[in-house]
Amino acid sequence: MSTPVTRRLRIRHTTRVSYAQAAVSSHNEVRMTPLTLPGQTTLDARVTVNPTTPTWSYWDYWGTQVTGFDLMEPHENLTITASSLVETAPPGPPVPAPTWAEVARATANSRLLEYASPTSRTTVTRELVRRARSASTGLDPHETAVAVSAMVTDQVAYLPGATGVNTGAMEAWEQGAGVCQDIAHLTAALLRGLGLPTRYVSGYLHPEREAELHRPVAGQSHAWIEYWAGDWTGYDPTNSTRADESHVVVGRGRDYDDVTPHKGIYRGVAGGPPEVTVEFTRVA
Repeated sequence: MSTPVTRRLRIRHTTRVSYAQAAVSSHNEVRMTPLTLPGQTTLDARVTVNPTTPTWSYWDYWGTQVTGFDLMEPHENLTITASSLVETAPPGPPVPAPTWAEVARATANSRLLEYASPTSRTTVTRELVRRARSASTGLDPHETAVAVSAMVTDQVAYLPGATGVNTGAMEAWEQGAGVCQDIAHLTAALLRGLGLPTRYVSGYLHPEREAELHRPVAGQSHAWIEYWAGDWTGYDPTNSTRADESHVVVGRGRDYDDVTPHKGIYRGVAGGPPEVTVEFTRVA
């Protein structure tokens, strides 16, 4: 049996916040550290903050590593830099599809139930769920995930800037355009409506599958889904493909709110939106 070919990615995720006037203080949480999982190993990871301040880490309820910090002195700017080195491998074949009855039995009275219920971001109409059911009639859970993802991307064009961070799934569907976050929310909403536990995944996707070694490439954070069909299987509806060695998982939850890369509160006058850059370098 051949050994899967691994790759190593160096990721640098920088968030810059500028305030209209100096913030008196701020309290922050950062979810930018990739997980170590089967098929993904985080070899090095660190989060640095400017102005310099102590940080601490913990694991939240959903299994994501969180870096927390407080700035108690006035500051006009805040820069957060998350650097990581991650080794990834191609996924193995998905487990044989269980029956829908087996999925229902496994979901009942287990933590899977948390991923089978709608949230405020993943609420859609009954009519839309009926359309998804019609599009997946006679299909097993794996086939259903692919069919529903295709239904979403046929309706919602990937268009950066078309939606905002607070856009809900139904709004993106009606608008017919969105970003990976919207497409993941919609796909999760419909699969949950069909009885398939589905979680929202936040992480990174290298924009060049055959990237040249040691050449930095500008990219961005990414969102996709994992559905439960005997085991968790990652699928990227935006790109109509299984999640593979180009995908790097940072966090999973019910929706974006559970895995927001940076959230916090501050005392001061509101400023503009943060400036975010992500740089990938394939080193092996």
